[in-house]
Amino acid sequence: MLFEYKIEENVLDLYRELKNQTYKHGHYTDFYITDPKPRHIHKALIRDRIVHHAVFNILNPIFEKTFIYNSYSCRKKKGTHKGVEKLKMLLRKISKNNTAPCFVLKCDIRKFFKSIDHKILLQIIQRKIKDPNAINLIKEIVVGFNSGLPIGNLTSQLFANIYLNELDQFIKHRLKIPFYLRYTDDFVIISNSVQEIPIQLNKIKDFLWANLKLEMHPAKISVRKYHQGTDFLGYVQFPYHRILRKKTEKRIVNKIQKGVSKQSLNSYLGVLSHANSYKLSQKIKNIFWFNKKENPL
Repeated sequence: MLFEYKIEENVLDLYRELKNQTYKHGHYTDFYITDPKPRHIHKALIRDRIVHHAVFNILNPIFEKTFIYNSYSCRKKKGTHKGVEKLKMLLRKISKNNTAPCFVLKCDIRKFFKSIDHKILLQIIQRKIKDPNAINLIKEIVVGFNSGLPIGNLTSQLFANIYLNELDQFIKHRLKIPFYLRYTDDFVIISNSVQEIPIQLNKIKDFLWANLKLEMHPAKISVRKYHQGTDFLGYVQFPYHRILRKKTEKRIVNKIQKGVSKQSLNSYLGVLSHANSYKLSQKIKNIFWFNKKENPL
């Protein structure tokens, strides 16, 4: 509101700083959220967020065309539900409708946003962006944060995709693994051969450390058969049905029991609509309306 009160003056000041290359990124305010695990969020000043949007609008079309199709995080016409549907389609295809062997390797990168190396990120960006003024501005945004990237910046989502596009290209074109999906730092590889998976996994680990200074989370590497269920993006996919992850289910029920708005209820029902969850949907509706009767406005 304060920025908008003198919006013309503030935007002109920002414009002059950018034009004269005197712009300096401001400080962050930080807080924690549970989503469902605790996350440390850093929020930039409004003037810096305006710069983030401007940079994103220029860089995103340039890098978007370099991304693989099966990268689903923070991209137009992608997202979690598209990723889950693609996983379902690939599992059915590779298992030949559950008649052939099918194994799923699921991995997660340890402390991904905290571990992104500024120098490596800027080197990757400079392969595409040659203008020195643009690079200086990007550098100001990147190194304006002590280490890694702040969760909360629009640019962080794009930079994360740029960084892990290196992994995507390695898996698709060097290892020539056809059935691979990624959402931020979570990724799955689907294969007919369980013997191939350890070999592929070791090559991926080596690449991540040698090229991106990243490590996989040892407790979040799993290999499962198709019929055992694949836990990806909050849902567990089985051959003939999909359910919500148990932790997510418990979290939704707990929140409904504590009391939520009708809009929040509809959001939860929207999440459930992507799973075989009729009974759970009825349960949370009953809890919601019971709470309304007990606590009328």
